Amino acid sequence: MASTSRITRTTRSMSFKARPSAFNANVTLYELAGKPSALPDLKRELETDESTPRKRQRTDASSPKKVAKGKKSPKKPKPIPQALSIPHPAPEKWREVYDTIKDMRSRMTAPVDKMGCDQAQHKESDPKNRRFATLVSLMLSSQTKDEVTDAAVTKLRAAVGGTLSVEAVIAADESVMSEAINKVGFWRRKTGYIKRATQMLHDDFDSDVPKTVDELCSLPGVGPKMAFLALQVAWDLNHGIGVDVHVHRITNRLGWHQKPTKNPEETRLNLQSWLPTEFHREINHMLVGFGQVICLPVGPRCDMCDLSTKGLCPSAQKAVKRSKRKVVVLDSPAKVKVELEVEEDIKYPNPPFDQESMRQLENTTKKEEDGDISIPTPKLEET
Repeated sequence: MASTSRITRTTRSMSFKARPSAFNANVTLYELAGKPSALPDLKRELETDESTPRKRQRTDASSPKKVAKGKKSPKKPKPIPQALSIPHPAPEKWREVYDTIKDMRSRMTAPVDKMGCDQAQHKESDPKNRRFATLVSLMLSSQTKDEVTDAAVTKLRAAVGGTLSVEAVIAADESVMSEAINKVGFWRRKTGYIKRATQMLHDDFDSDVPKTVDELCSLPGVGPKMAFLALQVAWDLNHGIGVDVHVHRITNRLGWHQKPTKNPEETRLNLQSWLPTEFHREINHMLVGFGQVICLPVGPRCDMCDLSTKGLCPSAQKAVKRSKRKVVVLDSPAKVKVELEVEEDIKYPNPPFDQESMRQLENTTKKEEDGDISIPTPKLEET
């Protein structure tokens, strides 16, 4: 009330003049007449009145809302869930299926066997550089074939001076790095990711690859799949399953999930809840090679798969032969017509899961790079 009375006394000492609005003749405007400093005086009186609650300035220095301009509080990395609150049941005959795939893999050589992310370390001698080369290879591998990734790592190593080290990448120009890796998917984005991640390794991790999943996922462009694989290859630590598009696709085709999973993180948590720990490390390499050679994303080679012949794959495509008569007119004076019997293979279309899941995976991989993967939190338990 005290502030209101002061406003009244101040306004009484002022004089106003009326004028019609230039836009609406029915509207009258009032302007302050006389001393032009009267309005600023009134404004200052209102601002200095401590009893007025409106726009009161905060005096509490500990207030969380008072943040200096231009400074942002550091973003805390989200912890990566490691277990389901309700474990997923183990699929029927999973061990027979697993052993059958493992046997097939022992009889084939896939691109991942010769050019996988674990191969990048072999051209480095320093332990830190070996671990760093593994991480860089994983960051480049997203949505890129192994042969393209392997060639990009080789070119990048040469571009930064012959050794993939934290110091060499920090000193290298981004344009030079981009030129070296421009064959991989999203190479512009990955150039920035590698630059920023390398600087973080230098500043926060003593120029070495971190030894925990959460710390690895705090790096730009590194998601859970890369983190688990990096720990396995770089540090020989088995902390979880690295699930990529092949593992995600194949385990859904095999019916190992009660409901088809929507992203690799759901797939990982389901698998980790029932698959024995001793298989967590090898399943990625095994299924990636199997998916590169036999269980292809489009047009899987079910005719070459032992799971089909044993009746262990619910998504197996059955090939049937159908006879068809074809009339051929021979180019002769008599114009002889000959009927030929032709057999052609008819295959059922690809499993319905693949087309939708592959579209989802394209978006999921990008989100994984940004560290923004949606996970069904109601059933998750962080450990």
